[in-house]
Amino acid sequence: MMKVSIQVPTTELSDSDLRQMCQLGVDCIDFTRGSSFTGVKEQGFPDLDGLLKLRKRIRSFGMDINRVTLPDISSSFMAGESEAEIQLEHGANAIKAFGEAGITLVRQRFAGDVFPRMSEDYTAVHRGGALVRGEARNPRELPPSVAELEAWWQRFDAVYAKLVPIAEDCNVKLAVHPSDTPHPNTTFGGLGLNRVIDAFPSRNVGLVYCVGTRGEAGGTPLVLDEIFHYGRKDRIFLVHFRNIRGSLATAGAFEEALLDEGHMNMPKILMALHKVGYTGCINPDHITTLEMDRAPYNSSPSGIGWVGWSYAVGYVKALLAAVTEYNGRGY
Repeated sequence: MMKVSIQVPTTELSDSDLRQMCQLGVDCIDFTRGSSFTGVKEQGFPDLDGLLKLRKRIRSFGMDINRVTLPDISSSFMAGESEAEIQLEHGANAIKAFGEAGITLVRQRFAGDVFPRMSEDYTAVHRGGALVRGEARNPRELPPSVAELEAWWQRFDAVYAKLVPIAEDCNVKLAVHPSDTPHPNTTFGGLGLNRVIDAFPSRNVGLVYCVGTRGEAGGTPLVLDEIFHYGRKDRIFLVHFRNIRGSLATAGAFEEALLDEGHMNMPKILMALHKVGYTGCINPDHITTLEMDRAPYNSSPSGIGWVGWSYAVGYVKALLAAVTEYNGRGY
């Protein structure tokens, strides 16, 4: 049965935030920053006691932790600088701590998996004045050379060669997120995601599959194909769920959109996930900041835009309920 998760950049959540999540019907929380956990600043990886306390507090509100983020692998590590090698040990120790705390899904971030120079950012105005992110391809810029990319992949392989066996021992799933923005030759693009799974065929290796990011590359048809490809192999560990208009392939640009306002067929995408047997969390992603979430209206101490989140969570829960009714059984 699919569940609904909400992602936050901090562990400093108020009781009010947690009550709001519970009232919306959120099942789980995803923590997006590896540096946010107690102990990371002091020792480079999370403190087990802090994790246990955090998970106990979240469970007291009827939810649980779904996904966490390991300490980042920096550009200095990816460049092979010797003083950065300690980052790999920190990542290994973080997996052990998360596993011991009963948290079974982690994401590892890698510097250099995106090429920001290859597009130009802008702000688009959508329905009712909603402000959203847009990007247009910059044809004057080229991706790194094949030699540069292969050097990057060698460093990636070194990280996963270390982390994957530890993840297996700790019963933890290790995931990467597609490169956002998905320019040509980005390492976690359409070919790179396959390369990760081919090189590390462990059942503990998979994806935080981002519908929006992959839609930026090719719209609904590409997303449906990839859901079938990765989903039937049970390599989709978490789904980021957002809609877009356009794509780099069709328009040379894209704009993020409210879930019911983009070009992608979100009900069909959710049904495809159901068909391949996906039972993880659906995580609304890149929430549009709506009017009452902007200053001076937003009074949330955490700064979380609860109006936008309420819209997104409600949309996803309605789709999940429709899947249940359509199939006559649990989603």
